[in-house]
Amino acid sequence: MPELAQVNVAVMRAPLADPAMAGFTAAFDPVARLAEASPGFVWRLRSGSGSGHEVVGDQIVNISVWRDYRSLHEFVYRSAHGRLLLRRERWFLPTPQPSTALWWVPDGERPGVEAALARLRHLRNHGPSPRAFSLLRRFTPDGRPIRRKANDLAT
Repeated sequence: MPELAQVNVAVMRAPLADPAMAGFTAAFDPVARLAEASPGFVWRLRSGSGSGHEVVGDQIVNISVWRDYRSLHEFVYRSAHGRLLLRRERWFLPTPQPSTALWWVPDGERPGVEAALARLRHLRNHGPSPRAFSLLRRFTPDGRPIRRKANDLAT
C-alpha cells in the first residue's frame, strides 16, 4: 500500500546555534518524538548527527513518511507541533512559494534529501500534480485529484 511522503523546507532567520533559534532547537527533539509516537507515522529523516533534519545552506529540510494524509494532518495541526507552527515566524523567514510538498511512495521507500527537494522544485515550477502536490491540492495514490470537502482527510 502506498505511503505519503512529505518534505518541508524553511529558511532560518539565523544559524541553528544562534540564541535566536533556541526556542526551535529546544522543541525539535520532543516534537520529533511526538511524531514518532503518532498514529500513522512511518519514518522520518535522520541526519548523520542523529537529528531529524538536514541543513542545506540557510534552509532546514524535514522529511517524513506517513500511512495517510489524515495521520499527517493530525500531527501537523492538532498536536504540539501545531502550536509551534503559530510561532514559526520567530525562527523562519516567510516564503512566497510552497514550502511543503507531498507525494506517494511505495511501501518501504524512504526518500533522500535530493529526491525530496526535487519534488518540492517540481511543485514550485509546475503546480500540484500527482508527482508533487500541496496540502490544499492533493492527489490519490493512483493520481486522481482529491476534491476538498470540509471533513475530508481520508487520503
